[in-house]
Amino acid sequence: MSDTSFTPRPFRIGTRRSKLAIVQAEGIRDALQQLAPHRTFEIEALRTLGDKDKSTALYSFGAKNLWTTELEEKLNSGEIDVVVHCLKDMPTRLPDTCDITAIPLRDDPRDALVVKAGLPYTSLQTLPEGAVVGTSSVRRSAQLRNLYPHLRFANLRGNVDTRLAKIDDPESEYTCMVMSAAGMERIGLQHRITQYMGSKDGGILHAVGQGALGLEIRKDDKKTRAFVDQLGDRRSTLACLAERALLRALDGGCSVPIGAETEWIAQDTLKISGIVVSLDGTQKVLHERQADVKTDQEAVALGTTLAQTLSQAGADKILEVINATRPPKD
Repeated sequence: MSDTSFTPRPFRIGTRRSKLAIVQAEGIRDALQQLAPHRTFEIEALRTLGDKDKSTALYSFGAKNLWTTELEEKLNSGEIDVVVHCLKDMPTRLPDTCDITAIPLRDDPRDALVVKAGLPYTSLQTLPEGAVVGTSSVRRSAQLRNLYPHLRFANLRGNVDTRLAKIDDPESEYTCMVMSAAGMERIGLQHRITQYMGSKDGGILHAVGQGALGLEIRKDDKKTRAFVDQLGDRRSTLACLAERALLRALDGGCSVPIGAETEWIAQDTLKISGIVVSLDGTQKVLHERQADVKTDQEAVALGTTLAQTLSQAGADKILEVINATRPPKD
């Protein structure tokens, strides 16, 4: 006779301790709750290295996994079942014990320009000589230096509300900031977006995986994989796999100036663009490739092929200089 009084333990979701991260985790929780109405769910939020140190420029951290290590430790110990990450913050090489199980439907992957409250500027093109752009991303600053050499750039870190407060402060030097459009939209701040900045409207390619969430599990946890996989979106997954393969093949990370953009141009045809820019914006290599992509392997092959094309065109030389001048790791 079965014990009908048995109640499964709560399904535990890990995330960073920021407003945006918690909103994202709550969205995944709600989606999983719809799949399993009988289950209970808990969210555990941790402060990661990147959250604790909000003053050091991201570039200076080198290859450290700023946003994932502490969460993966909890995952591997069994204290949490799945981690909800911004995919752009996830290293392209995960610990042997972990795996990305699902990439849900991707939100807008573009960057967004946010102008200081009260200023009249409506786009990057209208910013005056010497206007200060706040960003912690060398990918953004390098591409923008290439396109708009008359602008200045200053490090700007912190959660979304902190960054907004800094740029809106009348005493601050910032004219504007650039950050993920999806991040603004997820916490209801889309009204502050002055300009969307994809390659067709603002000139720059976004970060690999930007706008997407990555759901990370223990590799051997088949039960959780089967449960969470139901949230995956096939096209979003294939596009992000191609982007991550590009970054991995270039041996880059979230703190190097590598941008990407993917677009489905036919039912099964994926186009991927990639750019590598020197830190001062004076050199860049930009190429695109397209192929029919139906499987994970074909997506990875497309991104890897583009990386080879970029390297042969000089991207490897740009990255060598960047890595040679990066501050040493601890």
